[in-house]
Amino acid sequence: QVQLVESGGGLVQAGGSLRLSCAASGRTFSSYAMGWFRQAPGKEREFVAAIRSSGSITYYADSVKGRFTISRDNAKNTVYLQMNSLKPEDTAVYYCATKRPGSSWFNHQPTSYDYWGQGTQVTVSS
Repeated sequence: QVQLVESGGGLVQAGGSLRLSCAASGRTFSSYAMGWFRQAPGKEREFVAAIRSSGSITYYADSVKGRFTISRDNAKNTVYLQMNSLKPEDTAVYYCATKRPGSSWFNHQPTSYDYWGQGTQVTVSS
């Protein structure tokens, strides 16, 4: 069982950058693959990025590829999302989550993730 707390959201202008953090409590954090999701008003929760437990393998949604970078520091029980070249369409509440052990690496639907943080708001102005 893991508890997750996101932080680092805020208001930025288009083209700016933010780094989100997700701090995890739980002794088995390093065993979980982790993901970032986002949900904008009136839209479904969508996948953003995922990282394997080792941190050596990552995957990104096409909409953020080349702009966002997911990373983790298992010694600090923290996963990060570095967001560069932000666009107004990136505005959303961002969530981190643990991927279900045994679920396919190629399945990044929200239903394949078990534990979720409370979310942090990212607003990008034009």
